[in-house]
Amino acid sequence: MENVLPEAERIEKVVRLHGGLTSEMRRLDLCGPAGRRSLVLRSFVNPFHVRHAEGLLTREATVLRLLGDTDVPAATLTAVDATAQYCDHPSLLMSLLPGSVRLAPQGADDRAELLARQLVRIHRLPVTAQQRPRIYEAWASPEQVTPPAATERPELWQRAVDVIRREPPAYQGCFLHRDFHPGNVLFTGTDRDLRISGVVDWVETSWGPADLDVAHCSTNLALLHGIPAGMRFADHYVAAGGTLAEEGATHLYWRLLDALGFAPDVEKVADPWRELGRVDLTASVLMQRLEGYIESLFSRYA
Repeated sequence: MENVLPEAERIEKVVRLHGGLTSEMRRLDLCGPAGRRSLVLRSFVNPFHVRHAEGLLTREATVLRLLGDTDVPAATLTAVDATAQYCDHPSLLMSLLPGSVRLAPQGADDRAELLARQLVRIHRLPVTAQQRPRIYEAWASPEQVTPPAATERPELWQRAVDVIRREPPAYQGCFLHRDFHPGNVLFTGTDRDLRISGVVDWVETSWGPADLDVAHCSTNLALLHGIPAGMRFADHYVAAGGTLAEEGATHLYWRLLDALGFAPDVEKVADPWRELGRVDLTASVLMQRLEGYIESLFSRYA
């Protein structure tokens, strides 16, 4: 902080922010001759993310610079220390966005429509060949998927694994957030004044099929709000002007590739959700929803 703040500006207060899964987030309240302002410090502290921090945080810094010239409501980069040269842990410093994460069941479908419109705008971002991010990485593979021990439908899981065993389908690439879901989006207002005020967590930004971003948000919505919410999101996306794979089997591949990445320890994604009040999301509820969601995907797209 000493390297990037004006000499007369000082940190007045530090507040931990809740809802993050991969990093520690802190709001830094500053005061100085120009008045008060706040920044956000993102720090990777667990061993896995510390090992990969240089690539992750450097990518996020690059993306935040790129998004500064667009209408996507992303934070403004202040500084990055991807190798912990100055900080105790690899960290990125950025502006504080207005709004809050909203995960309550009430109003979930209205928020999903806004999420779909925002995702369409992200996917339409024009980027040059030099600005294009890395090709997406799959978060599941046939060899790594472990069905939940308590499942009574092992054949369903095997059928899903067999789908992603095939070669990835051809796709029309676009700019992907890659971790787009309700926990990474900030909202302001209510009812008719409801707006998306920020999209955060750009460390996984990639180039790939729009179906994959839609798949990830859909899985999260199914876990948060139930299977129908997860199944409706693709329809919201298309209604907002987005384009998905024409063949059901192709879209099914991307949807299952994402959903299977949550097994068998789907509960871990709910830790930040519970911090934000969703204590109803127990391990059994989440696993039942994930299994039912996979079944629904087969019913609709197979």
